[in-house]
Amino acid sequence: MEALARLDQTLSAYLSPEQSQNVKRAFFYAEQAHFGQTRRSGDPYVTHPLAVACILAEMHMDPQSIMAGLLHDVIEDTGISKTALAEQFGDTVAELVDGVSKLTQIEFNSLAEKQAENFQKMALAMARDIRVILVKLADRLHNMRTLGVLNPAKSRRIAKETLEIYAPIAMRLGMNTVRMEFEDLGFKALHPMRYERIMAARAKARGHRKELVENIRSQIEAALHREGHSATVTGREKHLYSIYQKMKEKRKSFAEIMDIYAFRIIVDSVDTCYRVLGCVHSIYKPVPGEFTDYIAMPKANGYQSLHTVLRGMHGVPIEIQIRTREMEDMANNGIAAHWLYKSDDKATNVSQARARKWVQGLLEMQQVAGNSLEFIESVKIDLFPDEIYIFTPKGKILELPRGATPVDFAYAVHTGVGNRCVACRINNRLAPLSEPLQSGQTVEIITAAGARPNPAWFNYAITAKARTNIRHFLKQQKREDSVALGERLLDRVLTTHDSSIAKLKGPTLDAFLTEHHYQTLEDLLVDVAQGERLPSITAQQLLGKTQDENSTESKEAIAIRGTEGFMVTYAKCCHPLPGDPIAGYLSSEKGMVVHRENCKNLGEFRETPERLVALRWHNEIEGDYIAALKIEVENRRGVIAVIATRINSMDINIEKIATGDKDHLFALVDLELQVQSRVHLARVMKRLRNIDGVRKVTRVKN
Repeated sequence: MEALARLDQTLSAYLSPEQSQNVKRAFFYAEQAHFGQTRRSGDPYVTHPLAVACILAEMHMDPQSIMAGLLHDVIEDTGISKTALAEQFGDTVAELVDGVSKLTQIEFNSLAEKQAENFQKMALAMARDIRVILVKLADRLHNMRTLGVLNPAKSRRIAKETLEIYAPIAMRLGMNTVRMEFEDLGFKALHPMRYERIMAARAKARGHRKELVENIRSQIEAALHREGHSATVTGREKHLYSIYQKMKEKRKSFAEIMDIYAFRIIVDSVDTCYRVLGCVHSIYKPVPGEFTDYIAMPKANGYQSLHTVLRGMHGVPIEIQIRTREMEDMANNGIAAHWLYKSDDKATNVSQARARKWVQGLLEMQQVAGNSLEFIESVKIDLFPDEIYIFTPKGKILELPRGATPVDFAYAVHTGVGNRCVACRINNRLAPLSEPLQSGQTVEIITAAGARPNPAWFNYAITAKARTNIRHFLKQQKREDSVALGERLLDRVLTTHDSSIAKLKGPTLDAFLTEHHYQTLEDLLVDVAQGERLPSITAQQLLGKTQDENSTESKEAIAIRGTEGFMVTYAKCCHPLPGDPIAGYLSSEKGMVVHRENCKNLGEFRETPERLVALRWHNEIEGDYIAALKIEVENRRGVIAVIATRINSMDINIEKIATGDKDHLFALVDLELQVQSRVHLARVMKRLRNIDGVRKVTRVKN
């Protein structure tokens, strides 16, 4: 009852009596629903939802959110349904409670899958009403505060999940106070001894630093007073997890981390922020390159402040943050500071718009993610603490995480731009797509109609949106390529029996698909292309024939055009080129693998002739193919440079160049380059043989 009285007192400060009464009614409903249930600590279960409601009330949340906090476990842990809650407290409260409730009726293969599915469900609810995540954060905060009663293994698991997911979400929503408490409590649960030692060291350092901190603070206050500025100057103390992370990442001792003195200056207006900045720069020397203006360009979570680093007495570094009171409130409480349902001012709309934009991004990722585990990995990637600001050619500013590349920028502009991206210009110069971007650069993306994402982009794309869309496109493209190849392979065998897929469509095909558990014909064709089902056996089954009846096999070779996509790969052992006699092997991992007909590796596959496929090159070939050469040269300076220059003059890409065995007279050069055909390669080899110092040029067969 003492906790309820505290809640009532907090609510009466900003809610009407009628609203407070509705919240009390929700409490008594929750108390009755949880009657007889206890927590691990032995306390009545209702103490938990009451504590969650108190946390939400301290944020000055609206009555529906606080009622949802009181009722958030009712659907999950009692026999009360969502419909019953809606009848009692309205649809809004019922939707909020349902959004926070875990999925309890489904069996999962693993704990990770269960957690991922629950988070995915909550993300969808957040898209409808962002208050869902605020109730969930309050719920998780109280659970973290009472973590000590759980067994160590469960305690560590919950702490790890909080540090990986919920602390970054709190930061994304600008709720710095909640984020810092999450981090310190998570750190304490995961590394209790480290936590105790750093806490003791901080307390000890506080005593040594007290005089110097007070000295610096009084100097700043005196200078501001002389200039006529009304400001509050406070010393900032780093929280324990932040100290630990910096020690670990920067490999610095505790003393080196605590050498930095941090202060916050709170003023009344934006104009005063910039005036105060000039004032503190006149007291101490600013460190070049250490000034950041988050007022002109706010962080993705709405955070605004001026950051500068100064060199104080005896070279002591001093970090200064300058902001208004509204910015301070926003920095600590994020979207909860300006709740949409309490006010319609500009700050509210900006803050809410940023939060909703992030949630909308989650929704887009969820729609293209393959499964819940893939989705939650994308969310983890997306929760970056640092931003850079990149300009489009038209002057629009886009926020990206530090380390982002032009590929990330292209997908941030639009998914279609990312999918068709082929090159970029950074500050009007052509640059590779893998180059990390710096704040303030202008980036222009060059697109082409027929372009598509490259699997190599995964090596340097870091944003969740880019990685999710690349993965989705490649999966989709691989499926389309598989369907096309599977159709060609199956039709080729069916032609031998005077049939085709088109002729089989109808009850016979439907019965076959049902019998073999395929939902569509496309699913069957994918399996054929990927080597999971052999075309000859599948054709016999479709026609109702036994293997003995299949006396003839199709002799017609499949034409390879070079545009088949992901399901046709070219063997690296023999590097087949247009013009070479070729054969194919159906691999269960790579689909159709093309070899030269005389490749010795292909001989090993003749034990499984049903997987061998007759192939030929199409009359119209597209694309470049890799050829491998071995060049014997005189061992003298600059000969490799001459070879590279000669190849470049023929407008040919070098894939790989390396020197092999050498003695004082001769050396061997291994070379891989892109050519269009066997004839093209012959012309290249002829040009290389004419180089002075080149003794012999041969094509590598295996």
